[in-house]
Amino acid sequence: MLLIDCPHCGARDENEFHYGGQAGIAYPATPADLSDEEWAGYVFHRDNPKGWFRERWFHTHGCRTWFTVERHTVTHEIRKAP
Repeated sequence: MLLIDCPHCGARDENEFHYGGQAGIAYPATPADLSDEEWAGYVFHRDNPKGWFRERWFHTHGCRTWFTVERHTVTHEIRKAP
């Protein structure tokens, strides 16, 4: 179980949150213009590093705010993103 530190509500259990994926990935300006291959690349192809990784989280059962954290993909330690 992860303990995620919401910037507005404090530390909460991961069950209160929705994972939003890798931080820093811009949504396509005109998704309807993308080919199936390009859309699949946007939706499914992400970095999978070993170490610190920037992620987006949504506090679904709390303040309903999106925020970014850094999570270590091996130890699952979470720290605030700079």
